[in-house]
Amino acid sequence: MNAKQIITALRAVRQQKPLVLNITNYVVMNNSANGLLALGASPIMAHSRGELAELMPLVGALVVNIGTLDSSWIERMELAVALANRYDKAVVLDPVGCGASSLRTDTSRRLAEQAGRLIIRANASEIIALAGASSRGKGVDALDGSEAALAAGRHLVHHYHADVVISGETDIILGESSEIRLENGHSMMPFVTGMGCTLSALTGAFAAVGETSGVAAAAVLGVAGELAAARSPGPGSLQLNLLDVLYQLDADTLEQCLKITVNRQ
Repeated sequence: MNAKQIITALRAVRQQKPLVLNITNYVVMNNSANGLLALGASPIMAHSRGELAELMPLVGALVVNIGTLDSSWIERMELAVALANRYDKAVVLDPVGCGASSLRTDTSRRLAEQAGRLIIRANASEIIALAGASSRGKGVDALDGSEAALAAGRHLVHHYHADVVISGETDIILGESSEIRLENGHSMMPFVTGMGCTLSALTGAFAAVGETSGVAAAAVLGVAGELAAARSPGPGSLQLNLLDVLYQLDADTLEQCLKITVNRQ
């Protein structure tokens, strides 16, 4: 994927305004919904068993984020993934804190096994833990760099037949035959809670219009975060400015600012 393809995908999101179903955590519902709206998509937050079957045919993609996990949410997530498979919807899995507890790790692996069209978006420590290796995560935070998760990421690509987005100082996006690196973003972004969760939500929006590699979402959020940080003295204003930049981001700015390297395997 190159800059022009990313721009085409962004235009498609803004033209089609896809509905993205999010089963996500309490901490980031507002962040994720506002990020999707600023991008041009339409969010719906739903986790009731009573409406999932009715909603799934209407949405473009499903985002499952395990950040505030409990037994009832696990059952709803599994139902949602089964329904997504039935209606051939892409599933974006954000295994928040995978490796921090056996509940999170086991749930993440089970959901990944169940999903038919899977995109995994996680930080390096979560990717390593999901692959069964020893990671250096601290709760939901990564202490591993993206490079350290490369082998684990490739394992997940082949094991789950998934596209894998490893978030970090450098975002690395892995597919069956590609490795793409994005060098955008800013060091202030990890100080805003739910930044990775927002990326997962945006990944769902792009998947809903057919861009299922995860590259376009990571590129757009990285560029937007970099531009927003330039006008933000701290993380509070960054959170607000990011939404404005996402909303205003145009093709010329995206193409000029994008730092992308594509390697074919």
